Amino acid sequence: MVEEPRLRILDVRWRLDRPDGRPAYVEGHIPGAVYVDLDAELAGHGAPTDGRHPLPAVEKLQAAARRWGLHGDDTVVVYDDLGSMSAARAWWLLADAGAPDVRILDGGLQAWARSGRPLESGIVVPAAGSVVLTAGRLARASIDEAAALGAAGLLIDVRAAERYRGEVEPIDPRAGHIPGALNLPTTGNIGADGCFVSPDVIRARVVAAGIAPGSEVGVYCGSGVTAAHAFAALSIAGFAPRLYAGSWSQWSNHTDRPVAVGAAP
Repeated sequence: MVEEPRLRILDVRWRLDRPDGRPAYVEGHIPGAVYVDLDAELAGHGAPTDGRHPLPAVEKLQAAARRWGLHGDDTVVVYDDLGSMSAARAWWLLADAGAPDVRILDGGLQAWARSGRPLESGIVVPAAGSVVLTAGRLARASIDEAAALGAAGLLIDVRAAERYRGEVEPIDPRAGHIPGALNLPTTGNIGADGCFVSPDVIRARVVAAGIAPGSEVGVYCGSGVTAAHAFAALSIAGFAPRLYAGSWSQWSNHTDRPVAVGAAP
């Protein structure tokens, strides 16, 4: 008799203006969901030149995943309340590290609520898991590779347009974008309902920006979090994305790296 796979649900609520999503989680979450602390569990911590949210060491991720109760054959569903912007970080890391079945709940907590399903309050503390993780399954780009992708016109900056143009920079030390990068905010990959728009719409946006269908393309954001959301969107649209995890927070801290401003790449 073959056992049915276990379902594990992870609540990854985080945003720049409210990085600690635990109070909202405690107030109400999908039944059985375990809270994931993005800053503490889905990011490393190093020098400013590493960026604000560098990828965590796989040993750290594995220890966190075991605290979440994950086993190697589990089906894992991740969600947030921000159009999957932060949940996608957990999806990317777990998929990269070999979790066999990781899914994003399209539409997140809002879609769950619209469906009429219940929430529960409090904190879920699961029994420890035994998952074994090894990183390296998804494509990524180093800072030098991101520069080369920009020079080739195959790098997408998914931040808001005003940050790309260098008109504002609320967090990082320099304003602007990586030379050659195109600006396609990842907010354009989600609809008013918080769900991903269709692959055809995503594909059309990228092609209209001048990138051929199916191309390898790099993605970056401010600190590598929402770039994972763009990575997911590009993947379902048939492109071959590479994640520049250091993103603008790393690039802008390297004073020898050039900065472009304005609307042009």
